[in-house]
Amino acid sequence: MNPIIALSKSLSRFCATYSSKCATITTHYSVVKRDSDSRWKDIDMNRVSDESDVVIVGGGPAGLSAAIKLKQLCQQNGKDLRVCLVEKGPYIGAHTLSGAVIKTSALEELFPNWKEMKAPVFQKVTEESFVFYTENRRIPLPIFPGIPLRNKGNYIVRLGHLVRWLGERAEELGVEIYPGYAAAEVLYNKSGNVCGIATNDVGIAKDGSPKPNFERGMELQSKFTIFAEGCRGHLTKMISKKFDLRKNADVMTFGIGLKELWTLDPSKHKSGYVEHGIGWPLKYDHYGGTFLYHLDDNGQPLCSLGIVVALDYKNTYLNPYQELQRFKTHPAVCRHLEGGKRLGYGARALNEGGFQSIPKFIFPGGCLIGCTAGFLNPAALKGVHLSMKSGILAAEALFQEIFKEKSFQENGIVLEEYEKKVKNSHIWRDLKSVRNIRPAFRSKLGLYGGLLYSGMVYMFGRGLEPWTFSYKSADCQMLKPSKECRKIIYPNPDDVITFDLLSSVALTGTNHNHDQPAHLTLLNDDVPQRINLPIYDGPESRFCPAGVYEYVENGNGKRLQINAQNCIHCKTCDIKDPTQNINWVTPEGGGGPAYDGM
Repeated sequence: MNPIIALSKSLSRFCATYSSKCATITTHYSVVKRDSDSRWKDIDMNRVSDESDVVIVGGGPAGLSAAIKLKQLCQQNGKDLRVCLVEKGPYIGAHTLSGAVIKTSALEELFPNWKEMKAPVFQKVTEESFVFYTENRRIPLPIFPGIPLRNKGNYIVRLGHLVRWLGERAEELGVEIYPGYAAAEVLYNKSGNVCGIATNDVGIAKDGSPKPNFERGMELQSKFTIFAEGCRGHLTKMISKKFDLRKNADVMTFGIGLKELWTLDPSKHKSGYVEHGIGWPLKYDHYGGTFLYHLDDNGQPLCSLGIVVALDYKNTYLNPYQELQRFKTHPAVCRHLEGGKRLGYGARALNEGGFQSIPKFIFPGGCLIGCTAGFLNPAALKGVHLSMKSGILAAEALFQEIFKEKSFQENGIVLEEYEKKVKNSHIWRDLKSVRNIRPAFRSKLGLYGGLLYSGMVYMFGRGLEPWTFSYKSADCQMLKPSKECRKIIYPNPDDVITFDLLSSVALTGTNHNHDQPAHLTLLNDDVPQRINLPIYDGPESRFCPAGVYEYVENGNGKRLQINAQNCIHCKTCDIKDPTQNINWVTPEGGGGPAYDGM
C-alpha cells in the first residue's frame, strides 16, 4: 500500500477517537451517518418507488445512443419498453464538454439521414496540422496516413449541441428523460444484483441537518440499468468495488482537459482547420498535448482551443489551468485570438489508460458504456464515436435478452452478448492497436521516448507487437513531495488573452445551492492540514480547474476551505488527491456547470 494512503487511514482512526480535535468540513450523509444524529430522529426516510424496464444513468452521447437504439428496436419489432434516463445536469448537454473532432460512424448507424435531419454536425475538417512547440517556435511534424491523429473525413462539433439534438430525438421516440435528477445510489435486490438507482435526497442544510422542505430521493427500479456516467463515474466506482470489475485490469490513468471557446476576427478564421500540438508549455517528462480547432457555427467564426494534461504528473506545483493560459501566450497561438473574444471555459477529466485499463463492464443487472467503461482512444484523442457505438451494442444485446422468460428480480441479466459484441467490434480493435502508445510516454525518456515508440513501432507494426506495456501506479501515487519539486512561476493574466481563474469559472455558468452539504467529501477532515499541506504544499488548490479548494488562515495556521459552489464536475480531485481522501458525490440535482455547446 502507498505509505501516504496508509498514513491517511491511520489518521482516520485517530480522528475517529479524537473527533473533537478535528475541524468539521464534511457534513454529507455519505460520510456522516444520519442514524446516530438526533436531528434526523423523527424524519420519514421512506422513498417513493417507480418501476421501469430500463434505467440509463447519464445523458451524454453513450447513454442517449443506448436509449435511442432501444426504442428504435422496439419500433422495428412491434415491442414496447419503458426507458427512463436520468441526467444530473439541469438540461441535456449542460455537463457535456469535449474538443471535439468526431467520426460520424455511430451517428450514421442511428440516423443514416442525419444530414437531412439537420443534426448540428456542420463543420468538416478541411486542413490539419501536427506540431511540436518550443517556447518560441512552432515546428510542423508529418501526419502519415493511418496514424491515430489523422482527421480526414471527420467533423468539428460543439458536442453539447449534438447531445441536446440526440436528446430531442430520444424523446420523440418515447424515451423518458429526467434532467436535474442525480443518481446517488445503486439499488440491489436480495441476491445482490443491481435492480435500479435512487436519486439523491434534497432539502438538507449545509450543516447536514434536514430542512423543512426535505425530500427523500426516489427509487427507480428496473430490470436492467445502464451506467453512462462519463469518466470517473461515482456510481461506477461503487459497482466496480462490489463486483470486483477491475480485478484483471491495469489501473486507469487519466488526463484533465481544459477548453476555451472563442469567437475570432473573421480575417484570422480558417473554417475546418484542426491543429494538435505537443511539447511546450509542458516539460519533456510530462505527457499532454494541445488542440486548436476552427469551426463555422451558423456564420459565427469560432475557435475551440485547449490543453490535455495527463494526471500522472509528478511536480506538485504544476497547475493545469495556468498551463492553458500559458499556452495561449505562444506567438503562434495568440495570433489566432487577437481581436477575438472568449465565450466559454470548462474542464473535464478523461480516461487515458486505454485497452489494458478497461474493466469488466458487465455484471448482474447492469453494464457500463462509454467513458465510464474507459472507451476512449488516447492516441487519437477520440471517444465520442466509441461511446456511442458501445451504447448501440449494449442496446442490441439487451433487446435480445430482456424479453426472455426469466426472473429478473432473483437472477438479474448478465449481458454477456454485449461483452462479445464489444470485443468483436472496432472499439476493441482500435483500442488494442494503440495500447502501447500512451504507456510508452511513462518511460524514463518521457516525451521523446513516447514519440520514438509511436513513430517506429506503431507505424510499422500497427499494434501487432506481441507485448503490452502496463500501468503500475495510479495517478495519485505519482505526485512527489514539495521538497522534491521545483516551483513553477506562472505569469499574471493580461485580461485580453489570459485570464484569472474566477473570471473563467464565471463563464461555466456553474451553480449550486449554497445551503447544502459540500458534495466534495473528505473521508477524514484532518488529512489536508496534516498531510496534503505540509508534504505536498496543498496540491488540491492547484489541480482543481475551478478554485474549489483553498487554504485559508484560521489563526492557527492554514486550513482547507471547500468552495463547493464553484465545482464544475470535472472529477480531477477524486483522481489526483495523493491520499485518496476526497470522494466526489452528487450534489442536489441540477447543480453544476451550464455549458452551452462545449
